[in-house]
Amino acid sequence: MPTAWQNALEGLHSTPAALAMRQSEWLYPTVEILHILGFCALVGAAGLFDLRLLGLSRQIPVQQMAAHLLPVAWVGFAVAAPSGFLLLLSDARSIGASPIFLVKMALIGLAGLNAWVFHSGVGRSVQTWNQDVNPPLAARLAALCSLLIWVAVIALGRLIAYLG
Repeated sequence: MPTAWQNALEGLHSTPAALAMRQSEWLYPTVEILHILGFCALVGAAGLFDLRLLGLSRQIPVQQMAAHLLPVAWVGFAVAAPSGFLLLLSDARSIGASPIFLVKMALIGLAGLNAWVFHSGVGRSVQTWNQDVNPPLAARLAALCSLLIWVAVIALGRLIAYLG
């Protein structure tokens, strides 16, 4: 008997948007390009911020980097998330049941949780370690976790096409 998740995937697979993703010659590659560009903006901005938290470019104020990079990350997410959903629709029954996809989604959630913990915790005291000092251990650990998570998300995203 199909599970609720399998039923949901079947429903997604049968939507007009899913059909368009499968039948249009240009829609899938266009959406995939948008997904990659969004992910580049998101992960690029997060990665640069993480590297700053790990001690690179200590002369650049953390608050200034955050002010410039956080909006880029949000725009990247705003492009990557809906385009990723459209990519899922193209073969929802298969992709949505893939353990690789499910782990990727869990890691994206973990990345969001890591960012929230950072910004609601040690990130609140940034003015005390804003420039020319090493950030506290908690900030550096959050940055290291972020980098590792995003590298894994990228790797899993690519593996879906080959092993998913």
